[in-house]
Amino acid sequence: MATAWGEIFQHLMGAGLLASRGVKERLEQHDDPLGVIAKLRSQGVKGQLTVDMIPTSNPGRIIAPISESTIEDISMRNNMPDWKREDFPMDAIDAMIDIKVHYDITGNSITEGKMGDINNAFNDRLEKLRKLIITNSNLPRRPMEIARLQAEKSRFQGRENIAVAIGLVNEPRHTKNGHLMFSLEDASGEMTCLLMNRKGEDRVIEHAQVVESGLMPDDVIGVSGTFSQNGDMFYIDDLHFPMQDKHDKTFAEQGVSVAFLSDIHVGSKTFLEAQWHKMVHWFNNDPLARTIKYLVLSGDCVDGVGIYPGQDKELAIKDLYGQYSRFAELLELLPEWVECIMLPGNHDAVRPAEPQPTLEPDIQQDFNTTTFVGNPCDFSLDGVRLLSYHGKSIDDFVAGLRTVTYRDPVEAMRQMLRRRHLAPQWGGKTPLSPEPEDGLVIREVPDIFVTGHVHGHACVDFRGTTLVCSSTWQDQTSYQRMLGFQPKPCMLTIVNLGTHKSISIPFA
Repeated sequence: MATAWGEIFQHLMGAGLLASRGVKERLEQHDDPLGVIAKLRSQGVKGQLTVDMIPTSNPGRIIAPISESTIEDISMRNNMPDWKREDFPMDAIDAMIDIKVHYDITGNSITEGKMGDINNAFNDRLEKLRKLIITNSNLPRRPMEIARLQAEKSRFQGRENIAVAIGLVNEPRHTKNGHLMFSLEDASGEMTCLLMNRKGEDRVIEHAQVVESGLMPDDVIGVSGTFSQNGDMFYIDDLHFPMQDKHDKTFAEQGVSVAFLSDIHVGSKTFLEAQWHKMVHWFNNDPLARTIKYLVLSGDCVDGVGIYPGQDKELAIKDLYGQYSRFAELLELLPEWVECIMLPGNHDAVRPAEPQPTLEPDIQQDFNTTTFVGNPCDFSLDGVRLLSYHGKSIDDFVAGLRTVTYRDPVEAMRQMLRRRHLAPQWGGKTPLSPEPEDGLVIREVPDIFVTGHVHGHACVDFRGTTLVCSSTWQDQTSYQRMLGFQPKPCMLTIVNLGTHKSISIPFA
């Protein structure tokens, strides 16, 4: 007999779990929903659930068992569909290293963690993104402070006089009728806003997409519209985000390549070392590899120690410094012409709060031909602008927006660019450092935006920016197996900095 939703809901509340409509349907269809909730609770899972976290059958069954790693021969790749040797005027060994860092928190963190620092961080975010909204959005008029709008709201109760405000989103929520309601706050005041879920000819696709996905707490957006007759509600006619419609890429003159990896997790028993050596063989023998001047490593290069309960049982190297030393040895196997750019992630030996400074000098000393930067890092390679971010906040985007899933992490990256912010939500799954200058604002739209963290893989274009979700070098973990999540390991993504053509090469 199926378990009633009321009983399921009570167990969810008791476990501190929240369910979207898709999760509700999955639980109602499951043969043991209370068992699923109990298992999630025992594992310490809290907050918003996603459909991917609910197995489709009895949770005692292994959904995606770990398979043995095997080495497969791949033919040497040449004249690939999106790559020609004549696209490269020189080999990487003949090119000069040209790395310019535009932003990195390393050595620049001055917060004391006080309330004043938090206020300053939000004020800085609001001011920077307000300017971007005014510059990049087609506002019907100049925005006004919310307190002034409310004082003069009788002027803005008809279609002939539109009001505009820019502020921080608080408590976004969907109504029973499917509308999106939230509070908008600036330094002067706060007002309640409603974005209608319109049907038929009144439906605007861009608005419908926002209503469907929702908004993130602490987003900075602009709204234009009118007040209700009694003035207690602001009806939104249009939304305004900080990102411009199209970005024009910069092309490098040298015409060399950059490759991307993330989440190597050296030290874990599930690190795919055989596949690493297969990639090393490719680097030393394939003509395309001779064009790769830079290798960007977007965090979690080691598995770390004490990151989660029971981790020691899953470690092949239980000493943190031993993990970094082993990874340095593995990088030494790459050809001499490859310059590595390495940033930390949530498994690395740095503070968990973002933005994160780079690794300490006593760890760096084991590495050669490696540039160490913080997370995130805004930098240029041969004049091409890159933004590299490990991607911990993807967890918050999955929990907060209905359209973002771990199976499609690129959608989280699109949402970050729309907001011009990497981790808007304060107090979510991503710990944030309240710096007086918000280091997670995307100051300049990058030519290439790269993340990792979720062990997926993708390379697509979005409004003129190449989005790279870097592949992992770790097999499926026990936690991923429990969730039924299958990673996409051992994919090397390569982008030609001279043409922005890309190719992804599998080594699994």
